[in-house]
Amino acid sequence: MHGDPRHPTATQPYPIVSGMETQDAKDELRRAIRHQRETRSQRLREEAAHAFAEVLATVPAVAEAAVVATYASRPAEPGTGPLLDRLAGRGARVLLPVLGAGLARDWAEYAGPEDLCERAPGRPPEPGGPTLGADAVAQADVVVVPALAVDTTGARLGQGGGWYDRTLKQARPGATVVAMVYPEEYYDAADRPLPVAGHDVAVHAVATPDGWWPLPVV
Repeated sequence: MHGDPRHPTATQPYPIVSGMETQDAKDELRRAIRHQRETRSQRLREEAAHAFAEVLATVPAVAEAAVVATYASRPAEPGTGPLLDRLAGRGARVLLPVLGAGLARDWAEYAGPEDLCERAPGRPPEPGGPTLGADAVAQADVVVVPALAVDTTGARLGQGGGWYDRTLKQARPGATVVAMVYPEEYYDAADRPLPVAGHDVAVHAVATPDGWWPLPVV
């Protein structure tokens, strides 16, 4: 499931944003990708979630990690439920975000799906256990992050709040950062590079339900 990363093959039904100001281009893509995700059926989302778990199990850094920081997905995001259970089932320690006011960030340990709760409408589910501090992400061997899109340089388009860009700067040096996106959200930067700002943090690999690829492509 590890294919040629230089030529993402899925058709991208999103606007071409070349020539736009960086922030305007990001906003345009975010709107289009969010809308497309909302149209995906529950059945397709569940099938993709299981495929993501299978794919990520083949990433050596993920398979060997003792501690993985990742996320509990919201309905339209690439699903992480099967991934969380697979990681915990093999004995990995799994850390999930706990969001505070504004951009405050924290982490807590995953203790099973029954322990997750939605603390506020629209926010991702969070563990109910004690928080570990913002710097707990530095314990992770691998950080698996959400994204709206990724390109072959490792550029990542997030939701726009800057939470993960700040968080990834606290990750342990040498930790592998993997982004999860649907196939049509993986861009060939030679053809359609994603808009990038100076504060954006690149990822080291991308995973789709079809496979995973190390980044950047040389």
